[in-house]
Amino acid sequence: MREQFLTDGQWVKIEKLLPRRKSKGRPWIGNREVLEGILWVLRSGARWRDLPDWYPSASTCWRRLKDWEEEGIWLKMWRAFLAELDEEGTLNWSEIFLDGSFVSAKKGGPAWVKPNVAKVQSGWWWSTARVYLLEAKLPRHLPVK
Repeated sequence: MREQFLTDGQWVKIEKLLPRRKSKGRPWIGNREVLEGILWVLRSGARWRDLPDWYPSASTCWRRLKDWEEEGIWLKMWRAFLAELDEEGTLNWSEIFLDGSFVSAKKGGPAWVKPNVAKVQSGWWWSTARVYLLEAKLPRHLPVK
């Protein structure tokens, strides 16, 4: 039995944010079916090849996930829903925090060698800075006393 993760109301909001069919090659499998397959893998933690038969093929779901990531679709969706929640006044911007961490590898060099600061910053620091700068453009409503 196929589990449905998205309600029709949720799908209406998501559908307009996803790209339409691009190519004229193989028959296009709908975005909703593919997204349901992606959500199944993410929720279950299973391998792509364990995707049940009632979803599109694992390669189709994985490819569409990769394409949407490369096109920035996930970020656009996240920002759209954040903006919607902000307009509704359901976000408390004063409780937002950022977390970044770095764990050194156990192998790879003597313990007395200091890590390269540029390499340490390149991971979490740039990711955090990128998200912060993108989200800084969202309208923020200050709490009214």
